[in-house]
Amino acid sequence: MPLPNAPIEIGLNAVIVAVSDDMPQIVQVGNGAGRNPDSLPFGRFDPLHHRTFEIGLRAWVEDQTALSLGYVEQLYTFGDRGRHRTRDDADPHVVSVGYLALTRQTPDSEQVLAKHHSAWRSWYDYFPWEDWRNGRPNMLDLEILPALNSWAEIPPPPGTPHRALNRMERLKLAFGTVDTEWDEERALERYELLYEASLVEEALTDGRPAALKRPHLPKFGRPMRFDHRRVLATAISRLRAKLKYRPVVFELMQDTFTLTELQASVEAISGRHLHKQNFRRLVENADLVEPTGATSTTTGGRPAALFRFRHGLLKERPAPGLRLGGR
Repeated sequence: MPLPNAPIEIGLNAVIVAVSDDMPQIVQVGNGAGRNPDSLPFGRFDPLHHRTFEIGLRAWVEDQTALSLGYVEQLYTFGDRGRHRTRDDADPHVVSVGYLALTRQTPDSEQVLAKHHSAWRSWYDYFPWEDWRNGRPNMLDLEILPALNSWAEIPPPPGTPHRALNRMERLKLAFGTVDTEWDEERALERYELLYEASLVEEALTDGRPAALKRPHLPKFGRPMRFDHRRVLATAISRLRAKLKYRPVVFELMQDTFTLTELQASVEAISGRHLHKQNFRRLVENADLVEPTGATSTTTGGRPAALFRFRHGLLKERPAPGLRLGGR
């Protein structure tokens, strides 16, 4: 007897990113007084009111956060069974279309978000091992890698889909080894390994057997509702990669900025420390900015020259990004 078809609804998720106080910030909504895990802005697509997914996304975001989005791009479609787990899993299955949105924080945006039960939060609260600006995070060698190495040495259970690489090979590729550098673009792969190894709270929420057997789960980052941390990891990987071939960082900058402010924003997103002179040479060679002739005294030291993005660059070559070198 054929199984009945499960009803499906289409959801829309937004990872809204800004840079403030040298931190990449995202908007999280509706966690009340901390009783529930953080959530990304989310709403269901209503074809009777929204002609396109993007129109629906912008409407939901404005309703939930009072923010009007500028730059938006589609990330991925998330549709794993159980991703919006409910009792008996009887509700319609929600397939969510994830979006990356870039914006600029305004002085009053924090108060506006608070009125809508939303707030800015650093994405490194969810992925503390991704921030290498002050060197290699201690938790990698003290906690994460020992736990993952122990998991990788155990044979996968029967019925596990075949992969081209075994567990240990995937672990070394995602987290780097003595012979392989840390690749900041592999943020999603690293989180998915932690989830597969049942080392994050979302694995327990989803009822993964290995997580249920653990007496306690390690505190590897702040958990999120449903699979929203996976959506966020997807956005981090996408944005870090895109820095290198598109001038998206300027969507996060004010109209005018100092080179120090630009470097701090690139470092915040990439999670890497960049040598000052090398960075300035990189910006100069890429011909991304032009001087305004004005200066800023907000740095507290000597007046710093103000620059703006050189918009004419977009007509000159197809991939005007910042090709960051090694550490």
